[in-house]
Amino acid sequence: MLSTPVFSAPSRPASSSRSVSTLPTRLRPPDLLRITDQGASDVLEGRFDHLLPGGGRWPTDERWAARLHSDDDLDVWLISWVPDRSTELHDHAGSLGALTVLSGSLLEYRWAGTGLKQRRLDAGDQASFPLGWVHDVMHDPASNTTGPTLSVHAYSPPLTAMSYYDVTERSTLRRTRSELTDEPEKATA
Repeated sequence: MLSTPVFSAPSRPASSSRSVSTLPTRLRPPDLLRITDQGASDVLEGRFDHLLPGGGRWPTDERWAARLHSDDDLDVWLISWVPDRSTELHDHAGSLGALTVLSGSLLEYRWAGTGLKQRRLDAGDQASFPLGWVHDVMHDPASNTTGPTLSVHAYSPPLTAMSYYDVTERSTLRRTRSELTDEPEKATA
């Protein structure tokens, strides 16, 4: 575990007058957003330079990822995004998620119940992903950056599975497969 409190979870009282949470983790979306924001700052300040690709050369034809932190509650990743690669339409099974964009722009296509909605996330933008969030994420081809788009992602609890989907002719989702994984957003062509 890192010696810094950057990725530590906020402490919660042992007992509470509120009912027991139905979420799979004690971390909430605002916690994950704070964690990805701090992780992005740490990457930009050079704290994780030892994890970056050798020689400062980012892969240009494949996505790249490095785990920045992992414990029982949380996984934090730095992910590079390159043109013409997509995550496919997927969910994060029983994990909540969040991201902060460090550089460039991402496009997210999110299932909105009857179709896909698109949003652009630029450097500095953040997004969180509740349970059941189905989306596809990719490098924005209109982004005017010279290198890959970079983002920091947090998942809690750490990823154990992802399901992938197609949109049917009737504007519904059809799950095509589920995979056990501990890696976020696997790259696909």
